[in-house]
Amino acid sequence: MTTLTTTQPQASTVWTIDPKHSLVEFSVKHMMFTTAKGRFGTIQGTITLDEADLARSSVEAEIDAASVDTRDEQRDAHLRSADFFDVERYPRLTFRSTRVERLGEDRVRVTGDLTIRGTTRPVTFDAELTGRGISPWGTEVIGFRAETAINRKDFGLVWNVALETGGVLVSDTVKVLLEVEAIKP
Repeated sequence: MTTLTTTQPQASTVWTIDPKHSLVEFSVKHMMFTTAKGRFGTIQGTITLDEADLARSSVEAEIDAASVDTRDEQRDAHLRSADFFDVERYPRLTFRSTRVERLGEDRVRVTGDLTIRGTTRPVTFDAELTGRGISPWGTEVIGFRAETAINRKDFGLVWNVALETGGVLVSDTVKVLLEVEAIKP
């Protein structure tokens, strides 16, 4: 079993997020009864892991807003527009942790500042260590899975259409799922 604890205290280790093996996915309710999903294709960042004292750990990540992909070119263009991410003015989404708390042997809660469209709000992710090992190329890798939900209106993403049958086209709640693989230098 892989855990976030060691037998001997170690100094903090900085892990680099591997963009080729990491996923930032989001989902919203569409027309109030189906789920539409998308992802961002470009992510970079670091995880500073202090296994002796997880409270001293941190996460910094940056996402290219223009890399949004919902498998629909027209919708992706709309998401890049001023109605949503406004990538011309705000090309990056960023996250900087402010607190890491242990919840269990392989689980942590990561709270930090998420910035979308120039608006920064506190967000909390529930995360778990999903594995750790040596790759076939000799590098040490670690994996995490993290989830949260945000209200898109808190970040200025307010565009919507009222439906004739009641409700709206796009829900305010956005679920976010991260699958992150990071490499130890």
